Amino acid sequence: MTSGSPGPRRIVLVRHAETVDNAARIWQGHKDTALSELGREQVAAAAPHLAAYDPALIVSSDLQRAASTADAIAGLTGVEVRLDARLREVHVGEWQGMHADDVREQYPDLVAALDRGEDPPRGVTGETRAEVAVRAGAVLREVARELLPGETAVVVAHGVSARVAASDLVGLDQDVSDAVFRGLDNCHWIELVEVGKSFSALTRWRISGWNLGPWNV
Repeated sequence: MTSGSPGPRRIVLVRHAETVDNAARIWQGHKDTALSELGREQVAAAAPHLAAYDPALIVSSDLQRAASTADAIAGLTGVEVRLDARLREVHVGEWQGMHADDVREQYPDLVAALDRGEDPPRGVTGETRAEVAVRAGAVLREVARELLPGETAVVVAHGVSARVAASDLVGLDQDVSDAVFRGLDNCHWIELVEVGKSFSALTRWRISGWNLGPWNV
């Protein structure tokens, strides 16, 4: 990078704050759930850190738990939130609205397949991880193309959709990502930066931070 250059392009991929269903250990998927009291506190703590990235663009899942998180960031930046349903969480089919313990009890074979690292449709009739990676990854690539040199986008999504989209953008195998990276905590984020190497003019998107939050940045 030469002196005076605008710096790399950056995408900050945020998981929404805690919801009432997160707290109750309910599978949500596309269920549209409101933030919990703790979730609202998490947003208040995280939004200033995310606003400090000075985003040129804010894009969010259209589910209210993500959109509410994005709105708090937008309120500190003046940037309008753009909603995109492709960033929604993985559809969990028959599991939607079920307690985690009931899912383990009633669907032991499917849970065992997930534990083995397989990628069956969640909740029998829901989506696979690969299907989510296609739709959510496409959003990140579109966002990347919109960014000018030195600009940052904040993208608010969900635990699964954020992780698979980030892995898709950097070209990381989803099985490896699932095995290596822990899940994102509520109101934490992944920082993706487009950078090159000192000896090359070519750049690529890389992970520069994982599960960042106002408590550990």
